[in-house]
Amino acid sequence: MAHHKSAQKRIRQTAKRRLINRYYAKTTRNAIRALRAETNPGEAKKALVEVVSSVDRLAKRGYIHKNKAANLKSGLAAKISKLK
Repeated sequence: MAHHKSAQKRIRQTAKRRLINRYYAKTTRNAIRALRAETNPGEAKKALVEVVSSVDRLAKRGYIHKNKAANLKSGLAAKISKLK
């Protein structure tokens, strides 16, 4: 166990940050799953804007790599453009 106050504080901060990161990642994964299952083009386009925003946020924070974010966004956009 940590003996210094700064190390104990760092442990508390890390635990709090881990929970926040897990929340954002899980929420984004659920949004992507829902978007892939969407069949209505109008609803899908609205959802795509929000999913792209959350994927960009994860990439900015370093939770996912920026290239993975780009691949996710392009794949989702291609899928949405095929809906008619």
